[in-house]
Amino acid sequence: MQQSLRQPLRRIRRPVALGAVATLAIAGLATASATLPEAGQARGAGPVSSLEAAEGHGLDPCRIEPPLGVQLSEGVPTGSGYTRSTGTVRSLNLMVDFSDAPGDGAAMKRFAEFFPQTEKWFRTSSYGRLRYRAETPMPDWLRMPAPFSAYGIERGSPYEPGYRQLVQDIVAAADPKVDFSAYDLVNVLVTPNAGPSALDTVLSVTFSGNGEAPQADGTPLANTSFVYSRQDDGSGSYHETGFRVLPHENGHVFGLPDLYTAEGGGAVGHWDIMSEDWGANNDMLGWHKWKLGWLDDDQIRCAAAPGVRDVTLTPLARKGGAKLAFVPLTPESGYAVEVRTRGGNDEAVCEPGVLVYHVRADVDTGQGPITVADSDEDSGGCTRRPNVHAELSDAPFRPGESFTDHESGLRITVLSQNRRTGAYRIRISRS
Repeated sequence: MQQSLRQPLRRIRRPVALGAVATLAIAGLATASATLPEAGQARGAGPVSSLEAAEGHGLDPCRIEPPLGVQLSEGVPTGSGYTRSTGTVRSLNLMVDFSDAPGDGAAMKRFAEFFPQTEKWFRTSSYGRLRYRAETPMPDWLRMPAPFSAYGIERGSPYEPGYRQLVQDIVAAADPKVDFSAYDLVNVLVTPNAGPSALDTVLSVTFSGNGEAPQADGTPLANTSFVYSRQDDGSGSYHETGFRVLPHENGHVFGLPDLYTAEGGGAVGHWDIMSEDWGANNDMLGWHKWKLGWLDDDQIRCAAAPGVRDVTLTPLARKGGAKLAFVPLTPESGYAVEVRTRGGNDEAVCEPGVLVYHVRADVDTGQGPITVADSDEDSGGCTRRPNVHAELSDAPFRPGESFTDHESGLRITVLSQNRRTGAYRIRISRS
């Protein structure tokens, strides 16, 4: 299915296709995982910290469980097999071209489309907890032995057989000069003239948690992102934000799902890079920051008990302070509450306030595991920036406004804002 960024972003369709080896959600922002959490597999592969650190914080009810068989579940902690998301992470970056698609300019110019911006984006989003090191041991184009057309790579392609052959050819070409075992993830930056324009169909994809991937230096290339054509729609935003396809793809190697659905960004909008990575810069949801180990457990407020509880949350863009309140409804779902303001990676915020969203650990990637509550439905939003889902841009709740889920007996009210600190006081009432 083709997509065109010449239309409003809300009309972009980002479908999910099934691959032979693993579920493959392709839309330029895609992932495939062949490793699913096993029963009793409690340790997360993302953050370095373990669950023991949470003892004494009463967070267990808020760690909604990842059910068996769910692809890239929103459950906490992240399942095993993915790249850790705290500390120093080394990425191997290989620039690849083909005889029928020779390198478009210098290979390091292609690399510069994504770095150092990607490193800075992760440093800012993680509050310095993820030190992303991008390395290029082979600074020239890596020519593949077969033309691009021979691999049969299209939108929705599974890991078999084309991608498996491509990975094997990349390993064969690079292995004499590259120690693959020294890296935590691999980025294959394909020459942009291989395949169709991203305005027609987006090929970029990530295969994550895939223990059955081809091996190099005794290590399976289990977490590998492929980036193809430039995501430039002519709106003028590409120069500053075109790199964002890579932190989105790398979000998958850390175990995060796609938040867009077949209808586009209508479920989460521009509030997380795993939803929309075209256009203006934006950050990740607080739930993902906790899942990745970028928020400490004492920055989470778990409202599991019935009754009334008041909490104060500081803006997500600022380091320190309580950042996320969570109200578990079932062992696999609940509501998250956080404060979003313009700052850090959140340059596109046009309506600061309290963001409320529903999280489900039992929903596959690309099927809508998170849904943002819109405080002002059918308003048309507060932004006209290109490639930002306008309707949800004014989703945050402001002082005096409330979100209510009558079915669960939950009411979340924004009581006040401290204009000096930017913190919001929130009341959570549940029957």
